[in-house]
Amino acid sequence: MRWALNRLALAITSMVALAFLVPLAVAIWQIAHDKAISEARQQATSMVTVLGVNAEPTALTNAVASTSAGSAGLLAVHLPGLDPIGSSHLGGSTVERAAKQRRSATAAAAGGLAYLQPTVLTDGRTVVVEVFVTDAEMRRGVYKAWASLFGLAVVLVAGSTLLADRLGAQMVRATRQLAASTRRLGGGELNERIEPSGPRELRDAAQAFNTMAGDLRRLLDRERELAADLSHRLRTPLTALRLDAETIPPGPIADRMRQACDLLDEELEAIITGARLGVEARGNEQCDLVEVLADRLAFWSVLAEDQERPWEVVGGNEPVPVPMSRSDVILVVDAMLGNVFSHTPEGVAFRVSVSATGLLVDDAGPGIPDPESAVRRGFSGAGSTGLGLDIVRRAADTVRGQLVVGQSPLGGARVGFLMTSEVGLQTGFRSS
Repeated sequence: MRWALNRLALAITSMVALAFLVPLAVAIWQIAHDKAISEARQQATSMVTVLGVNAEPTALTNAVASTSAGSAGLLAVHLPGLDPIGSSHLGGSTVERAAKQRRSATAAAAGGLAYLQPTVLTDGRTVVVEVFVTDAEMRRGVYKAWASLFGLAVVLVAGSTLLADRLGAQMVRATRQLAASTRRLGGGELNERIEPSGPRELRDAAQAFNTMAGDLRRLLDRERELAADLSHRLRTPLTALRLDAETIPPGPIADRMRQACDLLDEELEAIITGARLGVEARGNEQCDLVEVLADRLAFWSVLAEDQERPWEVVGGNEPVPVPMSRSDVILVVDAMLGNVFSHTPEGVAFRVSVSATGLLVDDAGPGIPDPESAVRRGFSGAGSTGLGLDIVRRAADTVRGQLVVGQSPLGGARVGFLMTSEVGLQTGFRSS
């Protein structure tokens, strides 16, 4: 924008300068030419006055020599039947024609221009006074005036361009500030505000941004409180469920029910705590993907054993930090593993692959016929809402990676996310 404004100012001022410079340059040339001719006319008039007093050749010779033009060899007097007195720069035919016409005229000559002034003496003879004007005399002061005009045009063009650059810099600075604040707001810095600056339209945009940021902050605060309240309300049915679990006779089923109640209680507590923290605090959280996966596999392995599902873990030898809270990672892992248990028959094997590039869950089930529809919430088919895949999609967005939904090497479905963009789209869909 700044460079475009500079070019626009440069183009406009240059055209305006040219529109004035060209006529002025021609006018200066014409003025210098007319001035030289006027001086020649004055010289000729003075000789005409002398001719009116004394037309003798000797007197005329002295008179020609006494003038500045005559002493410089630029003046001549043409008497009928006699040689020119002084220095003539024209041929005899041009002088004779001027004598016959008896009116002043100019004639081109080598190196300049000759001004001819005829006059009639008292005895009836016609005398022609010739004053030669050199090219240098007709151009005297022209180039200096042109140089001054050119310098003035350069100063005006440079000044207007500099002024446009300053105005453009002010607008660009305000625009960049607005763009940077928008990116920071999108990154979770809800306290971001802009000091309005620049033109009126940009100040209005900055004020609108501040209003939007305030409304967004209030909206998220309400949503956060609502999530915390809803999670807290689930405590009542959870307490009843726990009491019912206590009445179950001791055994594997009772242990699993109590473990599920404890886990659900921990998850509710984590949701309430996370909701109370706010977006800024949650955005700075980080946990180990491998550690969370190990904890969740301890839970899901019991169900896999009951359903006689073979399973294995690939990788996980080193920690894999992810910019997500522990509760969010638990939600993602449970969504991926729950997808296997919900949509494949009992006894179907699955494999979990974890590394620094991401997390993938493969199964040997029937697979996903239409992966593109499966990632759309509410349209995944098979009685599913697609919420689990939507959770994985959001995790891929958080780690700035890509969602993977496709065919598994085991013959079934592959679901997961990659934290790098090195893997092509052959294995899945880029997260939007």
